[in-house]
Amino acid sequence: MSSAFSRRKLLAAAAGTAMFAPLLKAAEQAAAAPIRQGRLKQSVMASVWGQNSPFSFAERCEILSMLGFSAVDLPSPDQISIMADYSLLPAMMTGAGTTFQDGLIRKEMHQKIFDATHEGVDACVKAGCKNLIAMPGERRSMSREEGKEHAIEVLKRVAPYAEEKGVNVCMEITNSKVAADQRTDQVFDDVYWGFDVCRGTGSKNIKIVYDIYHVQIMNGDVVRTLKDNLDLCCHIHVAGVPTRQEIDGTQELDHRFIARQIADMGYEGFVAHEWRPGPGRNPLVSLATCFEILVV
Repeated sequence: MSSAFSRRKLLAAAAGTAMFAPLLKAAEQAAAAPIRQGRLKQSVMASVWGQNSPFSFAERCEILSMLGFSAVDLPSPDQISIMADYSLLPAMMTGAGTTFQDGLIRKEMHQKIFDATHEGVDACVKAGCKNLIAMPGERRSMSREEGKEHAIEVLKRVAPYAEEKGVNVCMEITNSKVAADQRTDQVFDDVYWGFDVCRGTGSKNIKIVYDIYHVQIMNGDVVRTLKDNLDLCCHIHVAGVPTRQEIDGTQELDHRFIARQIADMGYEGFVAHEWRPGPGRNPLVSLATCFEILVV
C-alpha cells in the first residue's frame, strides 16, 4: 500500500473517531514493517467493511494485502482479477445453484444443482479456488432425516467431478435461534447433521464450512467438535457471539485461544472473518485488531 494512499484514505476513514491517531500510526507501521501472518491463512467476507464503506474493491484489496490477509470469501467473477493484483486468493466461491431458501434437500432441483455445480467447479479451477459453497436450504416441514437423504443423493452425483478437479463442495451451517439472522427454518442448523451428510456421500471432497458463530449458538463445544471432525471441515468462519460483531474481548469466546487450537490441529484451510463492525466501531481498526487476534 502506498504511503500516500494509506494516509489519505485511512485518515478520511478514521476522521471523527477516537481511533484517529492509533489508526494512522498503525497504517504507517504496517507499511514499513514485515507482514505477520502466523500459522493460519486469513480471509474476509464483505460484512467486515460495514455499510457505506468509502473504499473501492481495489482499495479494500490493497488494505487487506497490507494487513496480511491471504484471501477474500465469495468474490464475484469480475473481482478475481483485481484480487490477483494484490496476491489475494478466492477462499470460497458460489455457483452450485443453491440458495438459503432452495438447496440440496429439494429433489426437484437436483438436476439443476448437478449442472450448476459442474460449472461452479470449473469456475473454481479457473480462479484457483478450492471451495464451492452449496446451501442445503429450508426444511418447510421436511424432516431432517429426509433432508439428509436428499442432500446425500445429489452430493453423491456431484462428488466424482469435484474429486477429479480437486474442489471441495461445502455446506455451511446456520443457526435457528437468532431471529435477526433470518435463517430459522434451515435444515443444517446442527453441525452433526452436516457431518452425517459428508460421511454419507463417501467422498473426501464433500465437506462443511465450520462457522464458529453458528456452531457455538447451536452446539457449543467448538474446539473439541472441530478437532474430532477436522477431516470434514474445509473452511472456517468466525464472528463474535452473541452479537455477531468483532471477535475481541467484547464477546463470549476467546478467539485467540481457538485460533491457537486450530493451528495446533494442523488445519490448512482458510479462516474467514464474517463479523460486522459494532456500533461506533471503526471497521479498519476492527479489521486490523481482529486479524492480529488470529495471528498465532
